[in-house]
Amino acid sequence: MMKQFPPSELLNSLPKQFFAGLVKKVGEYIAEGHDVINLGQGNPDQPTPAHIVAKLQEAAANPLNHKYSPFQGYGYLKQAAADFYLREYGVTIDPAKEVAILFGGKAGLVEIPQCLLNPGDTILVPDPGYPDYWSGVALAKAEMVTMPLREQNNFLPDFHELSPEVLSKAKLMFLNYPNNPTGATATQEFFEETVKLASENDISIVHDFAYGAIGFDGEKPLSFLQVDGAKDVGIEIYTLSKTYNMAGWRVGFAVGNESVISAIELLQDHLYVSLFGAVQEAAAEALTGPQNCVKELNELYERRRNVLIDGLRSIGWNVTAPKGSFFAWLKVPDRLSSEEFSNILLEKAHIMAAPGIGFGEFGEGYVRVGLLSSEERLVEAVRRISCLEIFKK
Repeated sequence: MMKQFPPSELLNSLPKQFFAGLVKKVGEYIAEGHDVINLGQGNPDQPTPAHIVAKLQEAAANPLNHKYSPFQGYGYLKQAAADFYLREYGVTIDPAKEVAILFGGKAGLVEIPQCLLNPGDTILVPDPGYPDYWSGVALAKAEMVTMPLREQNNFLPDFHELSPEVLSKAKLMFLNYPNNPTGATATQEFFEETVKLASENDISIVHDFAYGAIGFDGEKPLSFLQVDGAKDVGIEIYTLSKTYNMAGWRVGFAVGNESVISAIELLQDHLYVSLFGAVQEAAAEALTGPQNCVKELNELYERRRNVLIDGLRSIGWNVTAPKGSFFAWLKVPDRLSSEEFSNILLEKAHIMAAPGIGFGEFGEGYVRVGLLSSEERLVEAVRRISCLEIFKK
């Protein structure tokens, strides 16, 4: 008889994987033969641009890339990240000291609490927020204090709600704009307030800039590092997954405060040898090569946003258009919880939307939908919701 070896206390302490449950649920309906419109995930639906794929194919044939990469990655990719930040945001980055190559943005976000926190230390986390922030907190055995994101404050945390006691204990803060799940964007004034708070309280800021390339209505999302003093107190984590449709390639980077970058690289030295060299070459090509693909992708998401938001408003659902990211954050009818409404959409309309409670306590009352299906499918989703007769024009 095969023995069953129990997992460690650390594994048992990890939060339940929210998205895994959504995937399983959708899979069950598809297996039953239903045509499900899956708006619940954040997986880009467009292919990686051809010139990036071509660079990978070329680089994969180079025997140099068949060997171990340098532990902390190739200098040319760090230089490409620095060039990218100077070109896009006017921010000067030292590629030798202020860039860490990551196995995708998620890896960096989960690693960073382990790099800077001791068991029992306090970390400030947005609520609602990306659930994998919680994974990093659990692995570091840290104490999480949530910062509510409310619609009346444009889904920005109100730092006045943080008590002096919490601020004195806090060592790390996660922020994320354009925001997942709300689609909100940050202002210059908010980031300036963040830098001031962090400087006065010795808090390290980690800005998750995963959706940095996706902004609407002619507004380009602001990088945290564009604000004076930001590099003194924190870092920004950038992934190529969304900007260049490279989600499956697992490549990103952290830029900013030298001491934090050094800590990330030290931990990664013990976990990995660096990324496959051909992926690094392709990533450098993405960052420094033609950028028309980024503009076209942003325009595609904006068209989809308009189709979805205009369609939902036309059937009587009073929704707010996101300012960035490829998500829309939609209020559910007052009489229903986010899970109840999500279940109704799946069971009666065969549409998957992510219930807001899965992103934190203050996500209740909303569902998150992705702009990751064609305009035709979004129109069909609106038609199906209209047939439920939940909303009145």
